[in-house]
Amino acid sequence: MAAPQGFMDRALEEARRAGMRGEVPVGAVVVLDGAVIAAAGNATRAANDPTAHAEIEAIRAAAALIGSDRLPNADLYVTLEPCTLCAAAISFARIRRLYYGAEDEKGGAVDNGVRFFQASTCHHAPEVYSGFAAIDAATLLKDFFSQRR
Repeated sequence: MAAPQGFMDRALEEARRAGMRGEVPVGAVVVLDGAVIAAAGNATRAANDPTAHAEIEAIRAAAALIGSDRLPNADLYVTLEPCTLCAAAISFARIRRLYYGAEDEKGGAVDNGVRFFQASTCHHAPEVYSGFAAIDAATLLKDFFSQRR
């Protein structure tokens, strides 16, 4: 089984690919039994779909692959703290562990904002580990947005 950093490196690669396509550079991978079973970057612009966040795309692919809407033994690695939409998807998919890179003080919903998993109405909260490759993830985002200003 690869170390968490190796899986986050794969998520960073997905983020770089998304940025090269003109998408906000966020990447995610779903890991099951020590192997990546799905990987995605943001695709909101390409799909004309505001829900095509990296996390959602990776969860959709993983669920389709295993033939279930629940991923209780899977871990999700994402380069940016998930927003409320993605936190809800993570909860509904019953993801076991969430590893994320950079915090998102403005749009995050795990350790910032609404803190979705701490709400009494949250049906399932994964174990959460933050700060993996946070500097690399934040740098990708800063560079992307600085090129557009």
